[in-house]
Amino acid sequence: MNKESWYGIFPALVTPFKADDTIDFELFRKNLQAQVEAGITGAIVAGSLGEASTLTRAEKVELVKYARKTLPENMPVVLCIAEQSTDEAVSIAKEAEGIGANGLMVLPPMRYKADDYETVVYFKTIAENTALPLMIYNNPVDYKIEVTLEMFEELAKVPNIHAIKESTRDVSNVTRLFNRFGDRFRIFCGVDTLIMEEVMLGADGVVGGLVDAFPKETVAIFNLVKAGMYKEALAIYRWYLPLLELDIHPKLVQNIKLAAAKMGIGSEYVRAPRLVLEGAERERVLTIIDKAIETQPALPDYLNLTAGSLA
Repeated sequence: MNKESWYGIFPALVTPFKADDTIDFELFRKNLQAQVEAGITGAIVAGSLGEASTLTRAEKVELVKYARKTLPENMPVVLCIAEQSTDEAVSIAKEAEGIGANGLMVLPPMRYKADDYETVVYFKTIAENTALPLMIYNNPVDYKIEVTLEMFEELAKVPNIHAIKESTRDVSNVTRLFNRFGDRFRIFCGVDTLIMEEVMLGADGVVGGLVDAFPKETVAIFNLVKAGMYKEALAIYRWYLPLLELDIHPKLVQNIKLAAAKMGIGSEYVRAPRLVLEGAERERVLTIIDKAIETQPALPDYLNLTAGSLA
């Protein structure tokens, strides 16, 4: 996976479960098929949205293997690394090479709030112990560690750190990164509600959440903006925003899984300690989803929104 491969829509895939709490691989395939048909360009497995904290290492391996054998050969499969220790992160990074992963999305140390130096050493140590390229996930809102421009100066010295998932929620940070580093890193928007704005500012791609339920609309916004067709993109984005706001919520996993289930490409089941939405909370989210489905916009038929078929 070269640096140019970090481009376009990379869904942060949910992990579908059955009622017995095992992974539903058939439903996983169905979602992957919908993603490919919509025109995604890569896929991220076992991330926060994929309930990584509740998955065993063996399950993460199986998800990567299944995605790799199911997706087109030229489509990158990226494994998320979110660990408490550097040793475990390095161990998973090494294993990822042999199971078909093409890249890694790496979060800062979990639980322990590392300082700037410790965080840089953590990322560098992982990168230096694998041939796979890395995307650095910068999300100080949720993970309390910000990767600053000065820290990226150090990380820019590591050749296989290719990309940044920009989730600071400050859209101007996209411009700061380009001003400081030019094209050294591929910049991905990591916040669903900001996809149009950050792509307009030059972001190379999107790591999305609601794309798990509405892949065609997500791809359409990206393609339209890149084509300079802002009016057409804005019409879809305004329809999409109430759904996208379901991503910036503590129960984003439940919200997005419910949306995917309503679209027929997912299930509501989550793994404890998460619980499925119930009562008034579920009805509120369903109201948003149902209204979106009822008013789903027609997409421009002159755009090439199909990346290919499953291998």
